[in-house]
Amino acid sequence: MTKLLGFLGVTASILVGLGEYYLHYSPQILGNAANYEFFKFVPLTHLSTGHFLAMIGLPFYFAGYLHIYQMLKTGNKRLARITLAIGFTAFAIGGVWIGSRSSIGTIVHLQQSIDATTYQTLLQQYTDHMEVLVQALRVIVAALSVVFVITILKGGTQYRKWMAFCNPITLLLLVFSTLIWAPAISKHVAPIAMNVTHFILFTLSLYQLYKNNQTHD
Repeated sequence: MTKLLGFLGVTASILVGLGEYYLHYSPQILGNAANYEFFKFVPLTHLSTGHFLAMIGLPFYFAGYLHIYQMLKTGNKRLARITLAIGFTAFAIGGVWIGSRSSIGTIVHLQQSIDATTYQTLLQQYTDHMEVLVQALRVIVAALSVVFVITILKGGTQYRKWMAFCNPITLLLLVFSTLIWAPAISKHVAPIAMNVTHFILFTLSLYQLYKNNQTHD
């Protein structure tokens, strides 16, 4: 069951990652962040495709964090439960945010047919109610990472100690660092950074599980 949950987590990162890529990516994504201008270059069909891919994949993220819980609980069940609760909270909030992206993208496409004052009001309302969720999500993932690291370093989990370094916030910063050292890659991975982060996390976790099973055979 732990293995299956891990593969479901990987599936989530792929499906939601593809969905978010469809929602956000165009060759003009860099340099058009102000007022969500980059959405002008994303076809409306991509907004619809991306939305439904993300919605299909999102529930599997909860399975992924059940996998993380299973890997941690042999060390400290209370800390493992805290990690699970924070992970569920993170993806509940993330789900609300990504579910809103096709709508704001459509509004940007309709800019010319909306009164300028109304248009700016819509953008501001979205920023105040949805973009704040992204900031909250990063704080929550940072908190999750702290508990994840502490649990592993205390010992007794199914992870080797080096896995503590591969916590979500460190991996997320590594993905965003491509803006500096690999901008050609960054324009593809930065828009889906949280999904790339979790693809790496769940894959490494499954690798640890595989190595543990080899040792016990």
